Amino acid sequence: MAETVRCAVVGLGRAGFSHAENLVNSVKGAELAVVAATRKEHAEAVASRLGVRHATNTVNDIFENPEIDAVIIATPTATHKQLIQRAAESGKHIFVEKPITRTSEEAEETIRIIREHRVMCQVGFMRRFDPAYAEAKKRVDAGDIGKPIYFKGIGRDPGSPPLDYMKHSGGIFLDLCIHDYDIARYLMGAEVASVTAFGRILAHPFLEECRDVDQALTHLTFHSGAMGDIEGSRNAFYGYDIRGEIMGTEGTIQIGSLRHHDVKIMTAKGKTHDLIPDFPTRFKDAFCLQLQSFVDSIRNRQAPAVSAADAKIALQIAEAATKSFRTGTTVQVAADQPE
Repeated sequence: MAETVRCAVVGLGRAGFSHAENLVNSVKGAELAVVAATRKEHAEAVASRLGVRHATNTVNDIFENPEIDAVIIATPTATHKQLIQRAAESGKHIFVEKPITRTSEEAEETIRIIREHRVMCQVGFMRRFDPAYAEAKKRVDAGDIGKPIYFKGIGRDPGSPPLDYMKHSGGIFLDLCIHDYDIARYLMGAEVASVTAFGRILAHPFLEECRDVDQALTHLTFHSGAMGDIEGSRNAFYGYDIRGEIMGTEGTIQIGSLRHHDVKIMTAKGKTHDLIPDFPTRFKDAFCLQLQSFVDSIRNRQAPAVSAADAKIALQIAEAATKSFRTGTTVQVAADQPE
């Protein structure tokens, strides 16, 4: 077992900074050795804030450094393929935010290179590590609700990212719904056979320029015979709303709520409670736990909990949903299997 996994974080936006902060403060067995951003002054500011010794705006400084064991990639999706492949060729283990690449063809090529260089790659589907989702998985696997027959997922963001982001996001099915596609197949213990997707612009007219929508619905069928539906929305102006449900032949499991704190406010005007404001708040524990799992996998030389092959399957579902929405037809999902 390696004593300490020396890590670099590439990309210091909201997700990247969260990963860097967790590596410094919360993840056991890891050391954050370098942070990298496009603007060196930003990398230096983050390094100073977190007490990291090295900051750079040149990824070569990371890939050519033999003391770096692992790279956490939190950059735009269009850069993932190149960065993952360079990390693999440099012998670095990889944690990358979802989606693994822009297309399943890119993912296939990238997975081949990862395997060729015998490095580990974990992809950031953090819901699998959220305590509520993890408990639901244990209950399903224990047979507490019988055979799973229906999945329902709700993923609602408080608004849409700006146009510059949305132009390169890959669309709502890839950028937002992919989390639910992954957790659906994980919780149901079955692969998705086909999808039928719908969508419309209800509140953000600028999305028409991106050929995207702000309200979407995906109907799923599974090879097990089960079914499901997933709502993706940019229109939850009341707060961040992530919920799920697995129906079984002997019961159902509901995951998540709108409550932030377990506090009720009662006045003459009625009863209220506060709402979850954003995804870093909702999945704070999950972000930390997934990095701990990644580091533990490296130290123990075990396969990652969410593999690159898992990520490719989620990407294939998202691609099928996008095609279904644009063609108005039901689309079969490629029958890849996880590692």
